[in-house]
Amino acid sequence: MLFASPTPTRYDLRFSLAGIPIRVHPLFWLIALLFGASAGGVVQVLIWVAVVFVSILVHELGHAFAMRFYGQRSYIVLHGAGGLTVPEPAGLGGGWADVAPGPTQQILISLAGPGAGFLLAGLVLAAVAVAGGSVQLKSLFGVIPFPVASLPNGGILVNLLILTMLWVNIFWGLINLMPVYPLDGGNVARFALLKVDPWDGVRKSLWVSVITGVLLAIAGLTLLGSLYMALLFGFLAFQSFQLLQGRPGRGY
Repeated sequence: MLFASPTPTRYDLRFSLAGIPIRVHPLFWLIALLFGASAGGVVQVLIWVAVVFVSILVHELGHAFAMRFYGQRSYIVLHGAGGLTVPEPAGLGGGWADVAPGPTQQILISLAGPGAGFLLAGLVLAAVAVAGGSVQLKSLFGVIPFPVASLPNGGILVNLLILTMLWVNIFWGLINLMPVYPLDGGNVARFALLKVDPWDGVRKSLWVSVITGVLLAIAGLTLLGSLYMALLFGFLAFQSFQLLQGRPGRGY
């Protein structure tokens, strides 16, 4: 399935931050390079790859720190489709909780990823403002308020770095909050519906995922002219529909 953790390879980059193990699969770099190929020259592409790496890592660390707050160990995998924070099974001892987080805690864990990205974007905006730069609020696609910042004396590459940081952390963060599996918004919808309907909440959240995914795919193609967005949400809607076909009407 898309967004599943890939099999480890000998070429994985491995390190840890704040005691959280992190593994970067080679496909992460390849896909980042392919998406950044249209950015311009070599330096511009490297800026894109660096921003994507830092931004996705910060996003996943948001999940990991939230899990740690609720007493759950985790590790992070960055792969070709983005990133994944994988909780370790409960009951491993070592002073950590022996029970998995409940629905409310799971919602907060899911929101912590996009929240970390929004915080990073806020820090970038604050740094630009402190440095005497310009921060303005413009309209994205004529609908979404979106901050734009620049440093008059920063040069092309610095301003490209600022713009890319804001784009990745805000726009991708908003996309991630859509109630579509397996995005964070899909997990929020799942656990919110489980709180209301423990027996049938998962099935209802899958239907929300299917309907929202189809609508976003249509909007991406017709309103935004984005074939990538149409294909992504179309695939995710189909994946949710497949899950619906294969599960009984139970909650967990």
